[in-house]
Amino acid sequence: MTGVTPRGLIQRDRARLWHPYAPASPDLPLWEVESADGVRLLLRGDDGRQHEVVDAMSSWWSVIHGYRHPVLDAAAKRQLDSFSHVMFGGLTHGPAVELAERLVDMAPSAPGRSRLERVFLADSGSVAVEVALKLAVQFQTASGHPQRQRFLSIRGGYHGDTFAAMGVCDPVDGMHSAFPGLLAGNVFAPRPPAAASATPETVQAWAAELRDITAAHSGGLAAIIVEPLLQGAGGMHAYPAECLAMLRQEADRHGLLLIFDEIATGFGRTGELFAADHAGVVPDIMCVGKALTGGYLTLAAMLCTEDIAAAVSGGQAGALLHGPTFMGNPLACAVANASLGIINGGGWRADVGRIAAGLESGLAPARELEAVRDVRTIGAVGVIELHDAVDVTAVTAAAIRHGVWVRPFRNLVYTMPPYISTAADVEQITAGMTAAVAEVHDRVPARTCVPTRLGGAA
Repeated sequence: MTGVTPRGLIQRDRARLWHPYAPASPDLPLWEVESADGVRLLLRGDDGRQHEVVDAMSSWWSVIHGYRHPVLDAAAKRQLDSFSHVMFGGLTHGPAVELAERLVDMAPSAPGRSRLERVFLADSGSVAVEVALKLAVQFQTASGHPQRQRFLSIRGGYHGDTFAAMGVCDPVDGMHSAFPGLLAGNVFAPRPPAAASATPETVQAWAAELRDITAAHSGGLAAIIVEPLLQGAGGMHAYPAECLAMLRQEADRHGLLLIFDEIATGFGRTGELFAADHAGVVPDIMCVGKALTGGYLTLAAMLCTEDIAAAVSGGQAGALLHGPTFMGNPLACAVANASLGIINGGGWRADVGRIAAGLESGLAPARELEAVRDVRTIGAVGVIELHDAVDVTAVTAAAIRHGVWVRPFRNLVYTMPPYISTAADVEQITAGMTAAVAEVHDRVPARTCVPTRLGGAA
């Protein structure tokens, strides 16, 4: 439509659209994106004013190479000139095969462990988790253990918004209470101790609880599923890498599969290519997404060992029982290949190291604010944790005034910037975050919280 003012566009949105975790409300604060380039967004607010901001969120952790990247743009255009989509049932195509080969080559590996060699291409991260859970149950059934239908996870986890994924999210702070009777009754171990404050004693105490819980429920468990090293939407909680080895041991002890949800942590975000690499642990099943296409198109993948694939294929069902309409979308696969090509170029490690150093120094002043409980970083992730809930609307607006786009949640104001962010970009992000928290929640410097650099940062 022509002649539509920015204010009119936002009003039309409010009249018709839902936004993530938001009511259908005319009071929903919104900014129109007029353009995006590199690490910057050009926004227009409800009042008609423009704001150029650095995107501190990588559009929910996915746009790791920045907006309008020439390599990704070119890959999309080349594929469009050929074909944008075909069904994946009975057909195949070059972009999907190449993507599977790239993912297998990049996946975590270790001597004596089966490699992740089989790839299922899914629509989104939540769907990849759903497929992983279904695969684990089918594997146990095909292996003679049809009673193994439940999963062990840890408190504080988040694995997506679809029903099976919700069932392995935190049972208290997740969405369980909103859907009584609909979510599966799974088993939850305590959240591992925080990486920054963990001691050998606290880690061993956690491991003892994990062993007890696993032993008590192992007969009915199909798999253990966790976000390795860093829990994302459940609270940006990082835990010691050695806990991953303990999870591996418990899975092996009881004949369970180990599933790593690397959707948020994969492709370099924590300072290693995958969070599993911090511990040298190889899962039986791994889910990836978000940054897979550099944020251009929705795509995720589930990887598993050949032994699992063979067992399920030889079971009564004879197949993995899932098949999305847009499975293996050629356009998304082509862009994903270009994105992984950039990652395989190796520059990401230096980029994440530069960002990590900038986040640690740039967020240090936030430790002096009375409202701040903790400041922590891991790789290209920086978190300001408040004592109380964030005033999301006010902090977002304040950060925009300082030239930064953030999307706080719960009591956290955090950043996961694009890897192409310069030192100056990171300085602007950290200064804007700190200023926004100070303006909204605490203007008076007070007690100092303990500096926290979480384990595994580059």
